[in-house]
Amino acid sequence: MGSQTRESHAPLTRPRYLLATSPKEVKQETERALAETRDMLDALLAVEGERTVANTLVPFDDLLLRVSEVSQQGDILFNVHPAKAMRGAGDEVHQEAQRFLTELTLNRPLYEAFDAVDAEDEDEDTQYALFKILRDFRQAGVDRDEATRAKIQDLRDEILAIGQEFEGNIREDTRSIRLENAEELDGLPEDFIAAHPPDGEGTIVVTTDYPDLFPVLQYAHREDVRRRLSWEHLNRGYPVNMEVLDNLLARRRELAEILDYDSFADYVTEDKMIESAQSAEAFIDRITALAGSRSEEDYEALLAAKQKDNPEARRLEPWDRLYYTEKVRAAEHDFDSREVRAYFPFEKVWEGLLTITSKLFGVRYESVEDIPVWHTSVRVYDVFEGETHLGRIYLDLHPRDAKYTHAASSGVVSGVLGIQLPQNLLMCNFPDPAKGEGPALMDHLQVVTFFHEFGHLIHSILSGQRRWAYNTMSHLEWDFIEAPSQLLEEWTWDAETLQTFARHHELGDPIPTELVERMRGADALGRGLAVRRQMFLAALSLNYYVRDPEGLDTTAVAKELQRKYDILPWYEGTHFQCNFGHLNGYSAIYYTYMWSLVIAKDLFTRFQTQGSLLDPKEGDRYRRLILAPGSARSAAELVETFLERPRNFDAYTDWISEVPGRAG
Repeated sequence: MGSQTRESHAPLTRPRYLLATSPKEVKQETERALAETRDMLDALLAVEGERTVANTLVPFDDLLLRVSEVSQQGDILFNVHPAKAMRGAGDEVHQEAQRFLTELTLNRPLYEAFDAVDAEDEDEDTQYALFKILRDFRQAGVDRDEATRAKIQDLRDEILAIGQEFEGNIREDTRSIRLENAEELDGLPEDFIAAHPPDGEGTIVVTTDYPDLFPVLQYAHREDVRRRLSWEHLNRGYPVNMEVLDNLLARRRELAEILDYDSFADYVTEDKMIESAQSAEAFIDRITALAGSRSEEDYEALLAAKQKDNPEARRLEPWDRLYYTEKVRAAEHDFDSREVRAYFPFEKVWEGLLTITSKLFGVRYESVEDIPVWHTSVRVYDVFEGETHLGRIYLDLHPRDAKYTHAASSGVVSGVLGIQLPQNLLMCNFPDPAKGEGPALMDHLQVVTFFHEFGHLIHSILSGQRRWAYNTMSHLEWDFIEAPSQLLEEWTWDAETLQTFARHHELGDPIPTELVERMRGADALGRGLAVRRQMFLAALSLNYYVRDPEGLDTTAVAKELQRKYDILPWYEGTHFQCNFGHLNGYSAIYYTYMWSLVIAKDLFTRFQTQGSLLDPKEGDRYRRLILAPGSARSAAELVETFLERPRNFDAYTDWISEVPGRAG
């Protein structure tokens, strides 16, 4: 598996759609690519005689590469391009490419061609790719009659359009509150206050973008400020997405029923590690039970702190969790996260991330200058192993108007051994040093997020050296896909690792080991509440797609599940479901984040035995056995091979049970 990476001499292709200069060029390039792809499909289907890997899988793989590029790059344009017309063009071509991909999955002659391929003498990688292709054909409904396949095609096209509308409404609904004076920012870090001067009317604007939102919720002493910003954040996408979400749920339920599933949740979990909606519900309940006592202790500690501020308080509110977690950590565990921020200027974090992953995975990065990008802030790097070119990464890391508001990794060009190198994008919203408003200090949570998302990026590059596109990371079971990224988060809690880049922005001193130990010890506080919140989100996504959407009151269901899974109350008058973007992309399977975390904690036990997390020995083994294989094996097999035993909950149970205090 590792040798395939070293033998690859594939070219680096230009992202034609992403780097187009106008909507017209985007559409022209797309029309040309899809026309070529249809010609390739016609040629594949016209083959006479025996069906082989050479005359069926090879041309199909080439076909997938072309249409996937249109889909991926169109979606990126939709999410990040600063020009509205280009975002619209990206949305249009993404949907067109997705419609073609749906046509492929419902193409009966194509399915029959694959079903006739004799793969008995082929290698395991090829056999597994063929197995997944045939499985996906059958799950898509290719074996139904012509009229049913046409209905499935129409429904999938409609679902795609509705989902894009849902996410677009969220992305374009950045909200804000206006503060009368700087006193209302009391408690916020000095650099935050300096970056938010009064406007011409003497008021201060704070937005729902992440670089504003989380510091306010974490540090602002004024409860009303936290409450008001939380209200705006939780109501993004409302009211327009109420109807859009109803339509999304209804159309997906209709699709599931046509395919003979009881619910869309049953359909979408079938090819995952968890295998069924029932198993997903059982997992959510198991994690909720494991977090039970820890979350109750967290709640009592935070409520006691609130009652010191307000003796009349009888409960925590949704806008209290981050703020009082911070206060209790400072008062009882001698830790103030503002103290840590001073060691995380954005540029140093970025340099450190490159250095650490370079050492851990045996790669190096070279900055690429003077090439076209969609925004001046985008950074580009080529990735090498020795002198072997492995791929290219694009980094769009700072917030701007109408840009994707969360953090995610996305494919730009799919990599296949000997054909083309992988190219991938990171979309984030971190403090921007280019604004000239100080050192762009990051919260530790943002540092964790940066490492997490970069984990997806490096996974994509290293798995993009497989022989078949169907065996790259993009076809790995979705409930494992987060595990490698969650594993990389562990390096952000290690003093030796942090000291390689975390230096005080004024003094230049490395972050003290003692401070990291306090940070780790304090992190256990609030962990139970955070896990319960995640289980509410997992239950919400699952239940929306398990229940009959006819007459479903999505707000009532959210309140019901909040009472069952989360300890904090629902914020009356808000409509969180309207901006829960995962309800589109992840649909019923938001549980995957916690499922993957259980696996990640188990994987990390191998590194903990090495003494130093910067020792590349286990990193190289992990790269070879987990990252580089992509989806050439099942996720369960990859994990068991790496662990040299069956996976278990032991490490996760220890983590969730950890008592707040000084970590030794």
